Amino acid sequence: MKHNYSYGTGRRKSSVARIFLKSGEGNITLNGTDPKKFFKIERDYLNIITPLEVLDSGKKFDIKISVKGGGTSGQSGAIRLGIARALMDYDISLKPLLRAKNLITRDSRQVERKKVGFRKARKKRQFSKR
Repeated sequence: MKHNYSYGTGRRKSSVARIFLKSGEGNITLNGTDPKKFFKIERDYLNIITPLEVLDSGKKFDIKISVKGGGTSGQSGAIRLGIARALMDYDISLKPLLRAKNLITRDSRQVERKKVGFRKARKKRQFSKR
């Protein structure tokens, strides 16, 4: 079903992104600022616009993004998933194109917790034979 307003939620690591997508001129606001200023690393900005580039619809939608939690890598992954889900909500016929580029699969990897007696999650203390 096509309509002019859609919503998508994306999660990655400990980041959560809410995406509000509507027809427009291609304006993107991320937490009230420009995404290029928000992400210091260009890779993270290119990551969030991947779903739009796959569909060649960068100038077709205005996107308002609210993201919190985690670091920049997790936030960019959450935004990418949220945009892909919002595009599917806008037009379900886009799902095969997004699926082919693996954009609608949630990356479920989380940080492993530190265990008692270990230095990190899996790193043990150095063994001394003598």
